[in-house]
Amino acid sequence: MPVKDWMSKDLVTIDADTSIMKASKVMKQNEIQHLPVLSQGRLAGIVSDRDLKEATPSKATTLDIHEMYHLLDTVTVKSLMPKNLFTITPGETVEKAAAVMLQHHISALPVVDAKGALAGIITKGDIFRAFVAVSGIQQAELAIGFELADRPGAIKGVTDVIRAHGGRIASILTAYEGVPEGFGQVFIRAKDIKDEQTLLKELEAKSTVLYFIREKVN
Repeated sequence: MPVKDWMSKDLVTIDADTSIMKASKVMKQNEIQHLPVLSQGRLAGIVSDRDLKEATPSKATTLDIHEMYHLLDTVTVKSLMPKNLFTITPGETVEKAAAVMLQHHISALPVVDAKGALAGIITKGDIFRAFVAVSGIQQAELAIGFELADRPGAIKGVTDVIRAHGGRIASILTAYEGVPEGFGQVFIRAKDIKDEQTLLKELEAKSTVLYFIREKVN
């Protein structure tokens, strides 16, 4: 899944010399949580609503309201921008974007083109949307988890059984982290099963079934 298919392209940006107060107003007006920061038209950084909140004096401050507003109106966002700017390109994958966010404890990535120009932004929310789409939960209510030997034909063995019962496969996902060596976990969503209980018995007779549940998004 390329980032370009999931990123936001209608961007709201601010200049590096924008005050904290104005940046906060821009976020509220546009109902967003991240703002790419530009300097002379080029990407210089990114700030989040969390960055702005952490820079705002607490209610316990000794400043009066006028002093506090003056402070927020004079301190610029360039003083808040994280020192390390992580970006991704439109042609890279959503999976990589998610891994970078997880590794660096961030919740959004500016997307830049080959010339370094800002092309979009991808956030945790976009990652969630992509995961839900690829999971198949919107198309199939039956979810089945397996632990299978990591060998050619293992997945085909269980999908053939599902299809033999009239099932249509909506998605297949795999995982190897935390699984015994030589095995993998396989997660399948299917629909149009003629007899789910008979299918379950047949699958359990031929493989290790981790779960077999019917669920849908309300």
